[in-house]
Amino acid sequence: MSAKTYIPRGERPVPSQMGATLEALASVIAERHRAADAGSYTYRLLSGGIDEVLKKVMEEAGEVALAAKDAQAAASAVSAHEGASSMPDGMKGSLAASADAACDHLRYEAADVVYHLLVVLERFGIDLDEFAAELNSRMTESERPCGGALIVPDHVKRGK
Repeated sequence: MSAKTYIPRGERPVPSQMGATLEALASVIAERHRAADAGSYTYRLLSGGIDEVLKKVMEEAGEVALAAKDAQAAASAVSAHEGASSMPDGMKGSLAASADAACDHLRYEAADVVYHLLVVLERFGIDLDEFAAELNSRMTESERPCGGALIVPDHVKRGK
C-alpha cells in the first residue's frame, strides 16, 4: 500500500484492493440501474441518451491526459531542482507539494474515467468478469492470473 492509503481501524484488508473495489462499485452501479431512481446521477447516465455517458467518458479521459501532463511537468520541476543548493528549502518543498498535488489530481480524474467506463459497461450488460476475461485474454499465459477467466475464442474480436 502507498503512504497515501490506509485501512479503516477495525477492518481487515481484502486480498485484492482493486478487485474488491471494482466489484463493489460495479454492484452499486447495477443496483442503481435496477432501482430506477430518476434522482440518481448513475441511473440518469444508464437510462438517458447514450451520448451523455459517452461524452463523460471522453471528457474524463481528456482530463486524465491533462492531469498526467501536469504531474509530469511538476515531477520534472522537482527533478531539475533536486541538487540545486541555491534554491531555498521552502521553494523545494513547494515544488514537491505541487508534484504531490498533481498526482492526487491525476488519481482523482482516473477514478472518474473508471466510474464512467463501468457505467457504460453496465449499460451494455458487460459485467466485471467478462471485462476481466477480455483483459486476461490479452495477456500471455505467464502474465495472466492463475484461474483468470478468458474470452471464448468465438467472441474474441480485435479491432473492427
